[in-house]
Amino acid sequence: MGRLEGKCALVTGASRGIGRAIALELAREGAKVGVNYQSSEAKARDVADEIAKMGGSCLLVRASIADAQEARAMIQKVVEEWGRLDILVNNAGITRDRSLRKMGEEDWVNVVSTNLNGLFFCTSAAMPIMINQNFGRIINISSMNGQTAAFGQANYSASKGGIIAFTKTAALELARFNITVNAVCPGFTMTDMFAEVPEEVQNQIKSRIPLRRFGMPEEMAKAVTFLAADGDYITGTQININGGAYM
Repeated sequence: MGRLEGKCALVTGASRGIGRAIALELAREGAKVGVNYQSSEAKARDVADEIAKMGGSCLLVRASIADAQEARAMIQKVVEEWGRLDILVNNAGITRDRSLRKMGEEDWVNVVSTNLNGLFFCTSAAMPIMINQNFGRIINISSMNGQTAAFGQANYSASKGGIIAFTKTAALELARFNITVNAVCPGFTMTDMFAEVPEEVQNQIKSRIPLRRFGMPEEMAKAVTFLAADGDYITGTQININGGAYM
């Protein structure tokens, strides 16, 4: 029996990268998993197929988390399907990298709307359910670049730094309802998106990482699963998974 047998989870942005790895790991531990996607339906169905092969339960939920109504309808759909929501993983995020001198209003608004506003919309919709259950595990995917400077990512870094601050306040307010709220802060992680970075640039980045390699999505997923399954006395904290790149 898995550590999350009987639990119901929702992972936003779960069709690829870190979100995909999280959804699969939660399912591997026995959780029913809602797989959120916005446009990558084929990739989301691949995740659902993988979960089905494990003998797990999966629900595909299309929604733009930057839209408050869609985000809340997504939460409601999961609850209607399974009757509860135990684990919310706020993973969905986007980048629109530009130096500040070149960054337009749309670049700023789109990133903050998805990465930070979306987290609020999903969390605020899940809170009443978890409070009623007297149980919840909320895990927010932030970033090392929300902790340290990142050239060309003022919008992304601000949103990810905001996630860390939000996590602490939410943890403080929700602790009395047996709801923990934590953040996972990945460093450079070998996703399909990062794989497109030129090899020369990758090598430059890798040379600055003490462990001399990039993280893998599965390593981020294991930290999320630990918080969901075994982190009962952990709240308001950050787990940094960056190979020592930020200490």
